[in-house]
Amino acid sequence: MPHAGRLIAAGTVNRSTTELLRRLFSRAKEVWGVRFDREPVWRKHVLKEPDERVRELHDDEAERLDAAMRDDYAPLFDFVRATGQRKAECLLLRWAEVDWGTRQIKRKGKGGREITVPITDEVRAILGPLRGHHPDRVFTYVAQQTQGGKMRGERYPITKGGFNTRWKRTRIAAGLINFRFHDFMHDFATKVLRETGNLKLVQKALNHADIKTTARYAHVLDEDVAVALDRVQKSRKKSRSPTLKVG
Repeated sequence: MPHAGRLIAAGTVNRSTTELLRRLFSRAKEVWGVRFDREPVWRKHVLKEPDERVRELHDDEAERLDAAMRDDYAPLFDFVRATGQRKAECLLLRWAEVDWGTRQIKRKGKGGREITVPITDEVRAILGPLRGHHPDRVFTYVAQQTQGGKMRGERYPITKGGFNTRWKRTRIAAGLINFRFHDFMHDFATKVLRETGNLKLVQKALNHADIKTTARYAHVLDEDVAVALDRVQKSRKKSRSPTLKVG
């Protein structure tokens, strides 16, 4: 449930309410033959969604972030940057969901959909050293002092509250300006798209149900097109340049 005083995002209303109702009306007509005298004009009920900015993590920022990161939290952030997964999906990751044999992580994601994350060599290098830290949860932290039933030096699952506090301190220490945790997903997506040029691949990597959600990263392809056209134009000008005859 949203916090008191916080409005529900337009995108959430569109997808979880308006679109769901539209599908129910369509199914009622197609399957049960129901006819509605005054069916809503659905396009009039779609709320305008703000364009979500796409923020990348630049090389110098990544270095500063690594330098400011506490060692026991580093694997979680490395995993996020390597997979583009959401905060909740990472914090609650369990060893039972990690299948070393098939090299896949399978678990329930946003909206209850099953998501699959490939265990690449990088992901294996991140998760491998964590085995044995906790019997159930993958990402843990080392208690800095004995209090609240926790013993100094022992490992415990990273909580949402503890993570938020650590992320805020790390971001400030690294001097990151206008960078949210959610932007790690944007950073991952833009880098994958820039490397592959394949928007469908990015959709699958982020486990997006709709390609329209992934299309926000298409500007990366626009930049590549501009660079390619610039090269073609320069090559054309060079070929038209007169050659000097010697002798």
